[in-house]
Amino acid sequence: MAETFSFDVSSKVDLQEVDNALNQARKEVAQRYDFKGAKAEIAFNETEGTLTLVADDEFKMDALWEVVQTRLIRRQVPTKNFDPGPIEHAAGSTVRRVYTLQQGIPTEAAREIVKLIKERKLKKVQAAIQGDQVRVSSPSKDDLQAAMQVLRQQDFGVALQFGNYR
Repeated sequence: MAETFSFDVSSKVDLQEVDNALNQARKEVAQRYDFKGAKAEIAFNETEGTLTLVADDEFKMDALWEVVQTRLIRRQVPTKNFDPGPIEHAAGSTVRRVYTLQQGIPTEAAREIVKLIKERKLKKVQAAIQGDQVRVSSPSKDDLQAAMQVLRQQDFGVALQFGNYR
């Protein structure tokens, strides 16, 4: 019987790295001149997977997100996995925005991944959804490499990681 090789496509975010990046962002905001005397809060709830930003106005909100995004990128945290909510008016004439952290591949994106692999008609490459990840298997390592290349070229709304390569 031929040996089959496989890899898993997942989308995980290291919460410790997120916490470290947010601590760095808080320090930078405290020292920046354009935030002196202004309200700027960064709160992260690990259990719910939400990042809440509070600022004086929408302009400061955009600047605050820029700082947070820069720190996340420097620590190799994928910013694609943060889904922005609407800007809400909060108490004290401030604005608030809640970003939801996406852990794992959403069901719709997983279906798109499987559909894309089937449409490309790669030889004997199978894709199966397993919870919040997708397992791709084939008897040929070269075909798996081709499948990885195809997936890297597409945007599924979350950052993809390839692991468990066997």
